[in-house]
Amino acid sequence: MVFTFFSPPPPPPGLRGSLERLQLGYVDIVFASRSDPNSPMEEIVRAMTYVINQGLALYWGTSRWSAMEIMEAYSMARQFNLIPPVCEQAEPHLFQREKVEMQLPELYHKIGVGSVTWSPLAYSLITSKYDGRVPDACRATIKGYQWLKDKMQSEDGKKQQARITDLLPIAHQLGCTVGQLAIAWCLRSEGVSSVLLGVSSAEQLMEHLGALQVLSQLTPQIVMEIDALLGNKSHSKK
Repeated sequence: MVFTFFSPPPPPPGLRGSLERLQLGYVDIVFASRSDPNSPMEEIVRAMTYVINQGLALYWGTSRWSAMEIMEAYSMARQFNLIPPVCEQAEPHLFQREKVEMQLPELYHKIGVGSVTWSPLAYSLITSKYDGRVPDACRATIKGYQWLKDKMQSEDGKKQQARITDLLPIAHQLGCTVGQLAIAWCLRSEGVSSVLLGVSSAEQLMEHLGALQVLSQLTPQIVMEIDALLGNKSHSKK
Protein backbone atom coordinates (compact mmCIF):
# COMPACT_ATOMS: atom_id res chain seq x y z
CA MET A 1 0.00 0.00 0.00
CA VAL A 2 1.36 3.40 -0.98
CA PHE A 3 0.26 6.74 0.48
CA THR A 4 1.38 10.10 -0.92
CA PHE A 5 1.03 13.58 0.52
CA PHE A 6 2.49 16.92 -0.39
CA SER A 7 5.25 18.79 1.43
CA PRO A 8 5.38 20.29 3.93
CA PRO A 9 4.20 17.16 5.79
CA PRO A 10 0.84 17.37 7.55
CA PRO A 11 0.71 16.67 11.27
CA PRO A 12 0.36 13.01 12.29
CA PRO A 13 -3.40 13.40 13.11
CA GLY A 14 -3.97 14.14 9.41
CA LEU A 15 -2.21 10.94 8.44
CA ARG A 16 -4.10 9.01 11.08
CA GLY A 17 -7.35 10.36 9.65
CA SER A 18 -6.34 9.15 6.21
CA LEU A 19 -5.51 5.71 7.60
CA GLU A 20 -8.91 5.56 9.26
CA ARG A 21 -10.62 6.37 5.96
CA LEU A 22 -8.54 3.70 4.28
CA GLN A 23 -9.36 1.31 7.15
CA LEU A 24 -5.68 0.56 7.61
CA GLY A 25 -3.44 0.56 10.65
CA TYR A 26 -0.40 1.62 8.64
CA VAL A 27 0.92 1.89 5.10
CA ASP A 28 4.06 0.26 3.73
CA ILE A 29 5.50 3.53 2.51
CA VAL A 30 4.55 7.20 2.68
CA PHE A 31 5.86 9.67 0.09
CA ALA A 32 6.72 13.31 0.57
CA SER A 33 5.76 14.81 -2.78
CA ARG A 34 7.40 17.87 -4.34
CA SER A 35 9.97 19.13 -1.85
CA ASP A 36 9.06 22.56 -0.49
CA PRO A 37 12.09 24.91 -0.47
CA ASN A 38 10.44 26.91 2.35
CA SER A 39 10.39 23.87 4.65
CA PRO A 40 13.72 23.13 6.37
CA MET A 41 14.95 19.71 5.36
CA GLU A 42 15.57 18.78 8.99
CA GLU A 43 11.87 19.31 9.77
CA ILE A 44 10.79 17.10 6.88
CA VAL A 45 13.14 14.27 7.85
CA ARG A 46 12.17 14.53 11.52
CA ALA A 47 8.45 14.46 10.63
CA MET A 48 8.92 11.37 8.49
CA THR A 49 10.97 9.69 11.19
CA TYR A 50 8.20 10.44 13.70
CA VAL A 51 5.57 8.93 11.38
CA ILE A 52 7.59 5.71 11.12
CA ASN A 53 8.38 5.55 14.82
CA GLN A 54 4.66 5.93 15.55
CA GLY A 55 3.99 2.84 13.44
CA LEU A 56 1.98 4.72 10.80
CA ALA A 57 4.33 3.66 7.97
CA LEU A 58 7.23 1.27 7.53
CA TYR A 59 9.31 3.47 5.24
CA TRP A 60 9.26 6.88 3.64
CA GLY A 61 10.26 8.05 0.22
CA THR A 62 10.34 11.14 -1.94
CA SER A 63 8.37 12.07 -5.05
CA ARG A 64 9.61 14.45 -7.73
CA TRP A 65 12.62 15.46 -5.65
CA SER A 66 15.93 16.34 -7.23
CA ALA A 67 18.97 14.17 -6.62
CA MET A 68 20.47 17.02 -4.59
CA GLU A 69 17.40 17.24 -2.33
CA ILE A 70 17.39 13.49 -1.77
CA MET A 71 21.06 13.56 -0.86
CA GLU A 72 20.42 16.44 1.54
CA ALA A 73 17.68 14.44 3.28
CA TYR A 74 19.97 11.43 3.54
CA SER A 75 22.78 13.56 4.98
CA MET A 76 20.39 15.14 7.47
CA ALA A 77 19.25 11.71 8.60
CA ARG A 78 22.83 10.55 9.09
CA GLN A 79 23.72 13.72 11.00
CA PHE A 80 20.84 13.52 13.49
CA ASN A 81 20.38 9.74 13.64
CA LEU A 82 17.04 9.93 11.79
CA ILE A 83 15.46 7.67 9.17
CA PRO A 84 16.47 8.44 5.56
CA PRO A 85 14.26 8.04 2.48
CA VAL A 86 14.49 4.68 0.71
CA CYS A 87 13.24 5.53 -2.77
CA GLU A 88 12.26 8.28 -5.20
CA GLN A 89 8.97 8.29 -7.09
CA ALA A 90 9.83 9.42 -10.62
CA GLU A 91 8.14 9.56 -14.02
CA PRO A 92 10.33 7.79 -16.55
CA HIS A 93 9.08 6.55 -19.90
CA LEU A 94 10.38 6.17 -23.44
CA PHE A 95 10.34 9.94 -23.95
CA GLN A 96 11.51 11.02 -20.49
CA ARG A 97 14.71 9.29 -19.53
CA GLU A 98 17.40 11.54 -18.10
CA LYS A 99 16.53 11.52 -14.38
CA VAL A 100 16.22 7.75 -14.03
CA GLU A 101 19.13 6.98 -16.33
CA MET A 102 21.60 9.70 -15.30
CA GLN A 103 20.74 10.97 -11.80
CA LEU A 104 19.12 8.19 -9.80
CA PRO A 105 21.67 5.41 -10.54
CA GLU A 106 24.33 7.46 -8.75
CA LEU A 107 22.10 7.67 -5.65
CA TYR A 108 21.31 3.97 -5.95
CA HIS A 109 25.00 3.07 -5.86
CA LYS A 110 25.98 5.61 -3.19
CA ILE A 111 23.15 5.38 -0.65
CA GLY A 112 20.86 2.58 -1.92
CA VAL A 113 17.92 4.81 -2.90
CA GLY A 114 15.88 3.02 -5.55
CA SER A 115 13.03 4.36 -7.64
CA VAL A 116 9.32 3.65 -7.73
CA THR A 117 8.26 4.86 -11.16
CA TRP A 118 4.87 5.97 -12.42
CA SER A 119 3.18 6.68 -15.75
CA PRO A 120 5.29 4.25 -17.83
CA LEU A 121 2.91 4.88 -20.75
CA ALA A 122 3.10 8.68 -20.42
CA TYR A 123 -0.60 9.12 -19.56
CA SER A 124 -1.48 6.50 -22.22
CA LEU A 125 0.37 8.39 -24.96
CA ILE A 126 2.62 5.36 -25.51
CA THR A 127 0.17 3.08 -27.26
CA SER A 128 -0.45 2.24 -30.87
CA LYS A 129 -4.23 2.70 -30.55
CA TYR A 130 -4.17 6.46 -31.18
CA ASP A 131 -2.50 6.31 -34.61
CA GLY A 132 -2.18 10.08 -34.85
CA ARG A 133 -5.75 10.82 -33.78
CA VAL A 134 -7.70 11.28 -30.55
CA PRO A 135 -10.39 8.57 -30.13
CA ASP A 136 -13.67 9.51 -28.48
CA ALA A 137 -13.17 7.01 -25.65
CA CYS A 138 -9.74 7.99 -24.36
CA ARG A 139 -8.41 9.95 -21.39
CA ALA A 140 -7.62 13.01 -23.52
CA THR A 141 -11.35 13.60 -24.09
CA ILE A 142 -12.21 13.67 -20.37
CA LYS A 143 -12.96 17.02 -18.79
CA GLY A 144 -9.84 18.43 -17.21
CA TYR A 145 -7.51 16.59 -19.59
CA GLN A 146 -7.43 19.18 -22.35
CA TRP A 147 -3.70 19.55 -21.69
CA LEU A 148 -3.23 15.91 -22.68
CA LYS A 149 -5.20 16.37 -25.89
CA ASP A 150 -3.14 19.47 -26.70
CA LYS A 151 0.05 17.52 -26.03
CA MET A 152 -1.03 14.68 -28.31
CA GLN A 153 -1.85 17.11 -31.11
CA SER A 154 1.32 19.20 -30.70
CA GLU A 155 4.32 18.81 -32.99
CA ASP A 156 6.25 16.96 -30.28
CA GLY A 157 3.24 14.72 -29.68
CA LYS A 158 2.99 13.85 -33.36
CA LYS A 159 6.70 13.08 -33.49
CA GLN A 160 6.37 10.80 -30.47
CA GLN A 161 3.43 9.00 -32.06
CA ALA A 162 5.56 8.45 -35.16
CA ARG A 163 8.31 6.90 -33.05
CA ILE A 164 5.77 4.66 -31.34
CA THR A 165 4.73 3.42 -34.79
CA ASP A 166 8.41 2.73 -35.51
CA LEU A 167 8.50 0.50 -32.42
CA LEU A 168 5.70 -1.76 -33.70
CA PRO A 169 8.03 -4.14 -35.57
CA ILE A 170 10.05 -4.73 -32.38
CA ALA A 171 6.86 -5.32 -30.39
CA HIS A 172 5.64 -7.77 -33.03
CA GLN A 173 9.02 -9.52 -32.96
CA LEU A 174 8.69 -10.00 -29.20
CA GLY A 175 5.02 -10.97 -29.43
CA CYS A 176 3.77 -8.07 -27.31
CA THR A 177 2.04 -4.72 -27.51
CA VAL A 178 3.87 -1.39 -27.57
CA GLY A 179 2.48 -0.73 -24.08
CA GLN A 180 3.94 -3.98 -22.73
CA LEU A 181 7.25 -3.16 -24.40
CA ALA A 182 7.28 0.30 -22.79
CA ILE A 183 6.55 -1.08 -19.31
CA ALA A 184 9.22 -3.78 -19.65
CA TRP A 185 11.65 -1.09 -20.85
CA CYS A 186 11.03 0.83 -17.60
CA LEU A 187 11.47 -2.30 -15.47
CA ARG A 188 14.84 -3.05 -17.04
CA SER A 189 16.41 0.13 -15.61
CA GLU A 190 18.93 -0.32 -12.83
CA GLY A 191 17.63 0.76 -9.46
CA VAL A 192 13.94 0.60 -10.43
CA SER A 193 12.20 -1.20 -7.58
CA SER A 194 8.73 -1.21 -9.10
CA VAL A 195 6.57 0.40 -11.77
CA LEU A 196 3.19 1.80 -10.76
CA LEU A 197 0.43 1.03 -13.27
CA GLY A 198 -2.74 3.00 -13.91
CA VAL A 199 -5.57 0.92 -15.36
CA SER A 200 -9.31 1.26 -15.85
CA SER A 201 -10.24 -2.44 -16.06
CA ALA A 202 -9.11 -5.91 -15.01
CA GLU A 203 -8.42 -6.73 -18.65
CA GLN A 204 -6.10 -3.76 -18.97
CA LEU A 205 -4.29 -4.77 -15.78
CA MET A 206 -3.69 -8.30 -17.10
CA GLU A 207 -2.42 -6.87 -20.38
CA HIS A 208 0.04 -4.60 -18.59
CA LEU A 209 1.25 -7.44 -16.37
CA GLY A 210 2.21 -9.25 -19.55
CA ALA A 211 5.22 -6.91 -19.60
CA LEU A 212 6.87 -9.28 -17.10
CA GLN A 213 7.11 -11.89 -19.85
CA VAL A 214 8.67 -9.33 -22.19
CA LEU A 215 11.33 -8.21 -19.70
CA SER A 216 13.45 -11.35 -20.14
CA GLN A 217 13.47 -10.78 -23.91
CA LEU A 218 14.95 -7.28 -23.71
CA THR A 219 18.48 -8.20 -24.73
CA PRO A 220 21.18 -5.53 -25.09
CA GLN A 221 20.69 -5.77 -28.85
CA ILE A 222 16.96 -5.08 -28.58
CA VAL A 223 17.59 -2.15 -26.24
CA MET A 224 20.10 -0.73 -28.73
CA GLU A 225 17.49 -0.99 -31.48
CA ILE A 226 14.96 0.86 -29.32
CA ASP A 227 17.52 3.57 -28.51
CA ALA A 228 18.31 4.00 -32.19
CA LEU A 229 14.63 4.40 -33.09
CA LEU A 230 13.93 6.84 -30.24
CA GLY A 231 17.09 8.88 -30.75
CA ASN A 232 16.95 10.27 -27.20
CA LYS A 233 19.38 8.14 -25.21
CA SER A 234 20.75 10.01 -22.19
CA HIS A 235 24.47 10.76 -22.26
CA SER A 236 26.77 11.89 -19.47
CA LYS A 237 27.72 15.56 -19.53
CA LYS A 238 31.15 14.73 -18.09
